[in-house]
Amino acid sequence: MITKCTTGHGIPLGTRPPTPSSATGARVPATVPATGAVVVVVTRRGARDLGACHGPLAGIRSLLVSDLADAAKRLVLGRPVRSDRLGHTLLPKRVALPVFASDALSSVAYAPDEILLTLSLAGLTALTVSPWVGVAVALVLLTVVASYRQNVHAYPSGGGDYEVASVNLGPKAGVTVASALLVDYVLTVAVSISSGAQYAATAIPFLRGHETAFAVIVVLLLMVANLRGVKESGSAFAVPVYLFMAAMGSLALVGAFRYFTGTLPVAESADLTVAADPAFEQGLMGIAGGFLVLRAFASGCAALTGVEAISNGVPAFRTPKSRNAATTLALLGGISITMIMSILMLAQATGVHYVDDPATQLLRDGVPVGEGYEQHPVISQLAASVFEGVDVLFVLISVVTGLILVLAANTAFNGFPVLGSILARDGYLPRQLHTRGDRLAFSNGIITLAAAAIALIVAFDAQVTRLIQLYIVGVFVSFTLSQLGMVRHWTRELRTEPEPRARARMRRSRVINGIGLAMTGSVLVVVLVTKFTHGAWIAIIAMVGVYVVMQGVHAHYRRVRAELALDEESAQAARALPSRVHAVVLVSHLHRPTMRALAYARASRPNVLEAVTVGVDSADVADLRARWEAADLPVPLKVLDSPFREITRPVIAYVRSIRRESPRDLVVVYIPEYVVGHWWEQLLHNQSALRLKSRLLFTPGVVVASVPWQLQSSEGQTGLEDAVRGPVSRGF
Repeated sequence: MITKCTTGHGIPLGTRPPTPSSATGARVPATVPATGAVVVVVTRRGARDLGACHGPLAGIRSLLVSDLADAAKRLVLGRPVRSDRLGHTLLPKRVALPVFASDALSSVAYAPDEILLTLSLAGLTALTVSPWVGVAVALVLLTVVASYRQNVHAYPSGGGDYEVASVNLGPKAGVTVASALLVDYVLTVAVSISSGAQYAATAIPFLRGHETAFAVIVVLLLMVANLRGVKESGSAFAVPVYLFMAAMGSLALVGAFRYFTGTLPVAESADLTVAADPAFEQGLMGIAGGFLVLRAFASGCAALTGVEAISNGVPAFRTPKSRNAATTLALLGGISITMIMSILMLAQATGVHYVDDPATQLLRDGVPVGEGYEQHPVISQLAASVFEGVDVLFVLISVVTGLILVLAANTAFNGFPVLGSILARDGYLPRQLHTRGDRLAFSNGIITLAAAAIALIVAFDAQVTRLIQLYIVGVFVSFTLSQLGMVRHWTRELRTEPEPRARARMRRSRVINGIGLAMTGSVLVVVLVTKFTHGAWIAIIAMVGVYVVMQGVHAHYRRVRAELALDEESAQAARALPSRVHAVVLVSHLHRPTMRALAYARASRPNVLEAVTVGVDSADVADLRARWEAADLPVPLKVLDSPFREITRPVIAYVRSIRRESPRDLVVVYIPEYVVGHWWEQLLHNQSALRLKSRLLFTPGVVVASVPWQLQSSEGQTGLEDAVRGPVSRGF
């Protein structure tokens, strides 16, 4: 029974038709055979094999999750970890300290350098105030640590500054803090890795001139390490961080001993003089000098970056989470202050000179040293002086310092994904950032951070001097708003707390956070005033951009949620059944997949059933008609004319014409598809089906049903090959 596509949409099926033989000898079953069940829920492997059933990008997806890609993924990331193993990835304090505090601890590798570099603009005499600048930085750090100890006890869920600001100051303040932190995390990776690359280039001459490429490779390695899971990366990073602490401790102790015994040599740059900038010919006198000291202080406050990572990462601690996080904060503060002050005191004792442009600012006998002079970082100069004659210790300290700078970025790789997951949960970022990967890490957040950091490193050519100007703006925005939120938190709690001891504890916490608010707010003003024209404006623009994006994502999710909300009217409409079901089976040839699709369609008992083909080639259409008539199938064949040899457009137009004539009918389009066993076969099949489905999905009242036919190459594959065995199934 063959019809031309002119009018009508097939024949109603009042009774169950007989089951005749097909032209090939196969019988059209009246019910769906067991081997032809339509797959609804599939595993990861199943999603690959039946990728054509899931949209226009399914072919690309099949390529990405092919056997080769799966094997490479397992090799790099390891086997998937069950969800009930999450507790095994929580961190003890001995591992949490290097994981979360490496950023702040590593700042001693560049914060003292920046203080000396800034003060050197006013000449040698200005360097004498560097220890006092360090004292001011240490005081701020001590205040911030004390303040954040209150935060982790009050908000142990891991939202950190974002949660504090959102709960106490409102959603907009929370998003402001989140945007600042996200930008600062990216800058943390870029600055730390770029600085580490420069240390590596100092120790390994081969890397000189290739710092950017080296930095990009290191970011990729950090990404892979964190994708394997936080505990594995934490254990791997604990050893070098503790080595760095030991190295800095040895440097300070040996340096102090040699200083008090009068055996401490001067630094390699001590015999050089520093040419003052013409704007500071009067040294630190006057407004210009005071402004320069403030700039040095703002640069030194880079030592405070990373403190907030502990409050954001409280869920990663072992129980008792809050107490362990607070203890780690105290350890961080004490160790950081000791290191920074030791470096600055030793730098003054040994006469270290460190400038922005050594070729012109450093003078020997009144003459610039020129381009041939190689300026070493402050720690390297101190190590050469303190351990004079012991080259092994000098090399060890230089290598460990470079390594800690690289590993400091791991703090951001732990904090950024957790914060991104919380923001995604609240609807401010895409939901994919809230999902854990195979290794129980927030894989999408880790990859996003790595991509952003690499873009920044490439854009700034891994130059720390340029990147550092963008730094710390975001972190002090979050510090200030967080402390304001905590003051409001304790004020609100005091209104309802009757117990005297608890009230006294809350008052003490409010005072601590109030002092923190005043301190961090003042530093934020100093940072903005002194660094705005030097690059801080770029960080501000980035924060505003992230804020706008997050508000846009949140508005979209809010609109979709309102659109999908179930009210009484929509509930009544859902209970009403379609007037009729109109089934359309798309065919190109009369073969076994077509017979199976017809069987499925008939088994669903539609009111109207018809087969539809597109007439692209007249010879093929004539052959199909002849075979259809010979098979004597009880389903009419309709031929859609396609003078321009298109397949998708005529089918779409026909299906929509059915909807126009019968708006209350449900149209089900059955599409036979091949299940292949090799990724490259997906490129050779199902492309027309993919295009059709991608267009039909936009037509209301139309359901697309994929009818799989397993080719011989897929035999022996169940779609479960990559599933993790155990009592809990792992399906998509």
